[in-house]
Amino acid sequence: MAAAAAAGPGGFQFAIDRGGTFTDVFARCPGGRVRVLKLLSEDPGYGDAPTEGIRRVLQEESGVAVPRDQPLDASGIEWIRMGTTVATNALLERRGERLALLVTRGFRDLLHIGSQARPRIFDLEVAVPEVLYEEVIEVDERLIPHQPGCRLPGKETLPLLEGSTGASLLVQRPLELSALRRELEGVLARGIRSLAVLLLHSYAWPGHEEQVGALARELGFRHVSLSSAVAAMVRAVPRGYTACADAYLTPCIHRYLESFRAGFAHQLREVPVLFMRSDGGLTPMQHFSGARAILSGPAGGVVGYAMTTYRREDGQPVIGFDMGGTSTDVSRYAGEYEHVFEASTAGVSIQAPQLDINTVAAGGGSRLFFRSGLFVVGPESAGAHPGPACYRKGGPLTVTDANLCLGRLLPEYFPRIFGPGEDQPLCRETAARAFRDLAARIDAFLAGTTTGARQPLSVEEVAMGFVRVANEAMCRPIRALTQARGHDTARHVLACFGGAGGQHACAIARALGMSRVFIHKYSGILSAYGLALADVVHEAQAPCALRYEPAAFPRLDGRIAALERECRDALQAQGFTGEQIRTEAFLHLRYEGTDCALMCSAKGHPPTPHSCRSGDFHAAFTSRYVVEFGFTIPDRPVVVDDVRVRGTGSSGISCETPLAPSGKPARVETVTQCYFEEGYLETPVFLLEELACDHTVPGPAIIIDKNSTIVVEPGCTASLTRFGDVCIAVGSGSPRPVGPQLDAVQLSIFSHRFMSIAEQMGRILQRTAISTNIKERLDFSCALFGPDGGLVSNAPHIPVHLGAMQETVQFQIRNLGEDLREGDVILSNHPCAGGSHLPDLTVITPVFWPGIPKPVFFVASRGHHADIGGITPGSMPPHSKALREEGAVFVSFKLVKDGVFQEEAVTEALMAPGRVPGCSGTRNLQDNLSDLRAQVAANQKGIQLVTELIRFHGLPVVQAYMAHIQANAEVAVREMLKGFAARWGTAVEAEDRMDDGSPIRLRVQVDPQEGSAVFDFSGSGPEVYGNCNAPRAITLSALIYCLRCMVGQDIPLNQGCLAPVRVVIPKGSILDPSPEAAVVGGNVLTSQRVVDVIFRAFGVCAASQGCMNNVTFGNERVGYYETVAGGAGAGPRWHGRSGVHTHMTNTRITDPEILEQRYPVVLQRFELRRGSGGAGRCRGGDGVIRELLFREDMVLSVLSERRAVRPYGLRGGSPGAPGLNLLLRRDGRTINLGAKTSVPVEPGDVFRLQTPGGGGFGSPGEGGDPEEAAEPPAPRSFAERGSVFEYRRAQEAV
Repeated sequence: MAAAAAAGPGGFQFAIDRGGTFTDVFARCPGGRVRVLKLLSEDPGYGDAPTEGIRRVLQEESGVAVPRDQPLDASGIEWIRMGTTVATNALLERRGERLALLVTRGFRDLLHIGSQARPRIFDLEVAVPEVLYEEVIEVDERLIPHQPGCRLPGKETLPLLEGSTGASLLVQRPLELSALRRELEGVLARGIRSLAVLLLHSYAWPGHEEQVGALARELGFRHVSLSSAVAAMVRAVPRGYTACADAYLTPCIHRYLESFRAGFAHQLREVPVLFMRSDGGLTPMQHFSGARAILSGPAGGVVGYAMTTYRREDGQPVIGFDMGGTSTDVSRYAGEYEHVFEASTAGVSIQAPQLDINTVAAGGGSRLFFRSGLFVVGPESAGAHPGPACYRKGGPLTVTDANLCLGRLLPEYFPRIFGPGEDQPLCRETAARAFRDLAARIDAFLAGTTTGARQPLSVEEVAMGFVRVANEAMCRPIRALTQARGHDTARHVLACFGGAGGQHACAIARALGMSRVFIHKYSGILSAYGLALADVVHEAQAPCALRYEPAAFPRLDGRIAALERECRDALQAQGFTGEQIRTEAFLHLRYEGTDCALMCSAKGHPPTPHSCRSGDFHAAFTSRYVVEFGFTIPDRPVVVDDVRVRGTGSSGISCETPLAPSGKPARVETVTQCYFEEGYLETPVFLLEELACDHTVPGPAIIIDKNSTIVVEPGCTASLTRFGDVCIAVGSGSPRPVGPQLDAVQLSIFSHRFMSIAEQMGRILQRTAISTNIKERLDFSCALFGPDGGLVSNAPHIPVHLGAMQETVQFQIRNLGEDLREGDVILSNHPCAGGSHLPDLTVITPVFWPGIPKPVFFVASRGHHADIGGITPGSMPPHSKALREEGAVFVSFKLVKDGVFQEEAVTEALMAPGRVPGCSGTRNLQDNLSDLRAQVAANQKGIQLVTELIRFHGLPVVQAYMAHIQANAEVAVREMLKGFAARWGTAVEAEDRMDDGSPIRLRVQVDPQEGSAVFDFSGSGPEVYGNCNAPRAITLSALIYCLRCMVGQDIPLNQGCLAPVRVVIPKGSILDPSPEAAVVGGNVLTSQRVVDVIFRAFGVCAASQGCMNNVTFGNERVGYYETVAGGAGAGPRWHGRSGVHTHMTNTRITDPEILEQRYPVVLQRFELRRGSGGAGRCRGGDGVIRELLFREDMVLSVLSERRAVRPYGLRGGSPGAPGLNLLLRRDGRTINLGAKTSVPVEPGDVFRLQTPGGGGFGSPGEGGDPEEAAEPPAPRSFAERGSVFEYRRAQEAV
């Protein structure tokens, strides 16, 4: 096959991308002629779109009729290559194979609980895609890692196994197959034929899984996915998801392949058929499986632009921008494909190599809204049906409609496939009418919020505004993708493809500072073209647990060599010669004790006497680590998690044909009126097929291809390359003047800009910090504040940080006054200064502007430091009684003075708690200092970005829009309060109690005219002799969180949220304690009770578990901290989610295999606590049961609530079950530990944590309020994915 392909087409060569809406066909005919075809993926006129595409080409080229109802003659076909969304669609729509999950006993709900974090922190209805399996069978077996220091009773008698990773395992419980056989027979009898198998630690020793698989196949299961075979990598949860996805999707793929082959004579037996995998490589049809098929469609586009846009001679990196009708994908290529090794699609984490393709927006189908003064684009999508308003099917306004109304899309060049009969052209008038209605609503809103006369907005101004906001929204993730890894966005080329991208490319490139846009001549079908250019790939991977050190090099070299042989053998079996095969070895490396693993090739780092034979992987790792994170850890050992080899068979296909110069000017097809920033301009229209390589097209212009429209904006110039591709030189353009008066479009753009500043600060902090808490758990927030200390933008949205930093900044302004100077950086964590709890250190930098004596802005970053001293390691003591026992205290400490970092003074302050009896100074000084420097660097990035914004727009404009953004959030909250008052009245109140009996009382008085409210916590209990005191800042954070949840839509989270609200908190109470009071429990426990009381007053939902279940254990050698999920409260339209974190926390939990590998414990059970959720018309979610078996002597600390006072139900719903903390001593005693304690534990002891359930809503069996119960239609949204999405999800999971 490979040799024939290299020699040129002796027969037809087909590359076909079967997308969700359209199927694209690229065909090379005998003799080299190229045919390009686009057809609907679903059409009643034919069964299968790829088969129909092939039929049409064969018929038109041969001139002989080829009937649809007969199998196609494949004798003239040399090869077929395909990318398909069959797997993705089956996953999104949950239309896969029925399957059962087999899992180690005690873990039946492991994949339901997952990471325990909720996907959207402000959604009270925790909507998580359901698991893929129908049934669960628990398997009696258990492997645990061998640990030299383990003192478990009886461990000497346990069989010892040598794992494939180099680490040893103990068989704690042997595999029991006889009972399993009976259960599998029952599953078969119920019609389930597909199985996924997940046994703990099977990645290191797959023997038990293999025995289970053999039994299942013997019984007649058609498909069995073993997690150890599908994804042999440590971490049980993503490996289990991957095995389930494989068992769920692979049978669907096989059915599709069988139906595809059935359309051809002899079932395509003699024709090589290759499918694109998620990693950008082709694989034979028989090896194409579900877990590797998720990105099969978009991967072709990445290969297409990588092979056509990137030039090795200049090495300029490329951003791929694929904007279609229903999604926009962004990726990057700089000479190597960028892969991720775990990513989520439709709520399922897949652990397999995938191109890092980031779906960041809904494409041309993104819906347009005007909300509370803001222009909002997406994330909701119109979909393919009904589609945009201009499709004549009653659809909503979208980005496509905006481009049509601006004259950037010309209906006469589109097929007549719209309207109910699918025979009409695009309708500009329908779109314009909808824009006129929207413009009237915007004018009415602005008339009520601004003074002075103003011109009504035109259709074009509104449409242009939405296009500009859409562009800015797409720029944000592109900045994140590049800057996250230390790359300069402006240095990239923008490679644009997809049907809608050409209308936005110039504007996006200009906004990002890029100077060149490249649009391939096949940009409308680039995914199909990429398939024709792609290499055939075979990958082999093996898990590992060795340090990267000379003693391990022989074993690593041996594994690499074995995997290389496997790849070469597989590719030679497909017809590739030795010269056509290349292999590349990768090691998945990380510093010991960290989770930031990088998949490293040794390319560019030749072997040395102190490295593996395949290359100097340590040098490759450290150089990449510096680029991505800004530093290395020189004395820390490096660990190998996986060994991977990627073998590629080069097909040698080249489809480029040079164009001849025309020697005359380009022909103008027509001239149209197109709307730009300057207004309507005469815009010539050119047909791409008529342009030659000596033509240049100055903007404004429109270039029309069969499958896309390219807008060349004023100030830009398009030219054709010698192969007929469009290259646009992007000019700077004339800046649009912006004044300080409110402009709704600029308001939306500034909202994105302010958020982008906070996000980029966070990226710098995460890259340059050294501690696990900040670098990997992402327990930090960065924010921008106005000159009065009022919050402008905050990222990420860690609920307990919301609004709290504002109190800190405003305290410093009051406390330091004139002593705040340029070159100063302030460090603070004291509760009286707006602190939450002491480990959260806030670093504040004032922003000065020449000629203005006082700060014009402030930037700040708050990060959770793992230890700052106190009576217990981790500075989270369960039994502290005074603040000084919780660690180092800073009120207004100058961390940087006159530009000099005060290392000596801050070291002294961090060690000061050691002078308190029973306390220690910080136990990790170097990490503290490194992270504080990282926070200073993040603030510097914020200052740089703010000053750039001021330099471009002027200080009055930037400060005016800061105020406008705050006013916008205020409007949204006022509207919510008015709506509440109209429905429920003007006064509500609620009370709940802490487990010690302390009341938290709230009375809310709403002014229905103003949309304002007084939140009065008078009557709440006094400060407690313990640590459940909550600083005032915590109550404000809880209030902002609740207001945002009740508003129910994205609003800027800033000072404006609290502007309509007056908060009354009595001094000396549990919610505003004295400066000496202990507060660590207030941050993690009382904050949850404040949220419960607010929601109870408003009647929004029943109480969630109301606790974070803080568990710490350790000894002089190790220390570990986790918070554990419980049940979510039910609402009027939804059941509470079980086994999830709620409200003020969203921390991910450590994977069971990582926990057992790194710490001296065995996780015996982690499952739902069935029946613990409160009964009701809508049930509360269940809590969880988590059992830890200790392997060494340690101290266990528990800090929890809701052990006495149950989570309330609402409107007749029952309360959830209270939590329970039990210690099962190895001598048989069971001890109730109570809510807050520290206790020594011994090997063989078990801690059983039973977390609270959520309350129920409504009386069981009642019909309920029809207005409440009416289920709003779920808006369609694009499915986000990629590293930018995963990063944001991780940020919100803290």
